[in-house]
Amino acid sequence: MSTVDRSHVIELALEASIITDQMSPRQHCSFPLKMIKRSLMPLVSKIHAGYFRISLSLCSQALLWRTLGEPIADTHSTIRGIFHVMPSTAVTLLWSLALFTLALLSFSYVLRCLLHFDMVKSEFLHHVSVNYMFAPWISWLLLLQSCPFIAQKTLPYHVLWWIFTLPVVALDIKIYGQWFTKGKRFLSTVANPTSQLSVIGNLVGARAAAQMGWRESAICMFSLGMTHYLVIFVTLYQRLTGNKGLPVILRPVFFLFIATPSVASLAWDSISGSFDESAKMLFFLSLFLFMCLATRPMLFKKSMRKYNIAWWAYSFPLTVLALASVEYAREVKGGFAHALSLVLSSLSVLILLLLMVLTATSLNLLVPSGQPDDSVSSPMP
Repeated sequence: MSTVDRSHVIELALEASIITDQMSPRQHCSFPLKMIKRSLMPLVSKIHAGYFRISLSLCSQALLWRTLGEPIADTHSTIRGIFHVMPSTAVTLLWSLALFTLALLSFSYVLRCLLHFDMVKSEFLHHVSVNYMFAPWISWLLLLQSCPFIAQKTLPYHVLWWIFTLPVVALDIKIYGQWFTKGKRFLSTVANPTSQLSVIGNLVGARAAAQMGWRESAICMFSLGMTHYLVIFVTLYQRLTGNKGLPVILRPVFFLFIATPSVASLAWDSISGSFDESAKMLFFLSLFLFMCLATRPMLFKKSMRKYNIAWWAYSFPLTVLALASVEYAREVKGGFAHALSLVLSSLSVLILLLLMVLTATSLNLLVPSGQPDDSVSSPMP
């Protein structure tokens, strides 16, 4: 260290000691809080709702691992045999990692609401960001369904279901109501692939309700989600003039086309009690959409040039597709069905591991430096 640098450090230390010496006892108590707030504010200002893509991926993966760990009497189920060999602590560790990540993101976003409410309001008015308001509640519902400590038909499970579902219904009333009552918020002008997150929220809630034995509540949420899914699906296919385009960096969210029918098939499986023809049709639709996207890699070429948080949009749809394939294989009990389940589940795990490694090695890109941009016109990464 040079002489100039040393003298600068000494001056800063002397100034800090003088400031603390001149403080009153009350100021001494509030000084650490002010320092924490000053250090957290730049970070909190950059943690937008899109970061809940990470929790969606981890929570759905925890549900996949728990489903694969369930016993099944089928000689073709190779992947189930692999997960039976794996110790149960691995599933618990993954669930704990998902819980920690979701709790950390939720706490950060609560601080964002308290310290930067203007940014949260801008997100709510943005045609892409508003849909990720559903993501934390979807994550909590997925985590609840994969919880190894709370039984599905117990009072704590019921209470938590209400806590995580009521915000989804409140957002439904607000957003769906805007689509057909407010001139500037017509679905034809704001529809984009992330609009399907509102549908997914209803379907995940419906599946959890069906597993608790609340069939009427499950059918209510399923019908609400599927009705709007048909409208959104047709609107996105038509690509009406005047629709706001999707930035290139957000093209990975096209994989949400796969997620919606996959979650719908899982929800109907829980409601009907079997993976019947309706669930199979939804599963085959998700497979078809997956093939449509998998055969068009050039669509995602520009968005893959530099790592960003939007890459996590690949993981959740592939995981719920793998979940649907597991339930399909359980019903069909055939070699091809189990092979398909093995391929999709392995792909889901590999994608998640790759994203975790990339995120760990690119922490400086995960939370970009510089002043936060809260403009609603700028794309949300």
